[in-house]
Amino acid sequence: MSMQLRIVHITGFEYDGKAQASFNEVRMTPQTGPGQLVVHTRLEAAPTPWQYSYRDYWGSLVTAFEVLDPHESLTLTATATVHTDRPPALPPQLSWEGIGEVQDEWNEFLELGARVAPPEDLAEVVRGIAEASERPGDAARQICDLIYREVKYVSGSTHVRGHAADAWAARNGVCQDMAHLVIGGLRLLGIPARYVSGYMHPRADAVVGETVRGESHAWVEWWDDGWSGFDPTNDQEPGDRHVVVATGRDYDDVKPLSGIFTGGKTSRMFVDVQITRLQ
Repeated sequence: MSMQLRIVHITGFEYDGKAQASFNEVRMTPQTGPGQLVVHTRLEAAPTPWQYSYRDYWGSLVTAFEVLDPHESLTLTATATVHTDRPPALPPQLSWEGIGEVQDEWNEFLELGARVAPPEDLAEVVRGIAEASERPGDAARQICDLIYREVKYVSGSTHVRGHAADAWAARNGVCQDMAHLVIGGLRLLGIPARYVSGYMHPRADAVVGETVRGESHAWVEWWDDGWSGFDPTNDQEPGDRHVVVATGRDYDDVKPLSGIFTGGKTSRMFVDVQITRLQ
């Protein structure tokens, strides 16, 4: 069942005192790709900045801008209409030997950095899963199942700078942590894996015309003769309620809003996401 979704994502900063200048990058624009077609997008900023757009190394659309006038707040409003129609996932394709043959090509998605590196007790379980799995794709799904069972989703339990190992030790986290844990497990086994950021309509029975509160979301994809995805937070394959915005090695590559400013001593970030099913 296909859907058409309108997403309005408002975010920004309020400064303690005036910022004299700010320089920012935004990754909040969905991209057309397998299973989704972007119908319309608009990105507005206040104060009005100088800006330009480009594709980053990972293929995500980035809008970079700078505000050179003193300002007490910065507000970004990203609006998008996206048509989704995702086919069912294919069964596992590559053998363990086949995964070995593509590791050089996808080596950047095999890096076990501090963000995603699994602690030793989790690594031991993951290795056991691999030994019992006929194909890498089978192991990938079992790792997703493991994280879903063992790590409880608790909103606000971690922060964006957290590491997967911390969420595993606490046995709770948010979607970012779930994705990082799965990615670390996959890479430990030599399976190229990447982080996907975007949105998900929160209701399985989404009503046409009804606007609901949403939030940024994250899930994972691994290489299996093509990118194969799974949402470990919700224990499901990405479907028509999912909208892809950006992909990268981990959260640091896909931050919705990042930048620097001069002037004000501190800032408060605010976020509001509204999602409407149009059809």
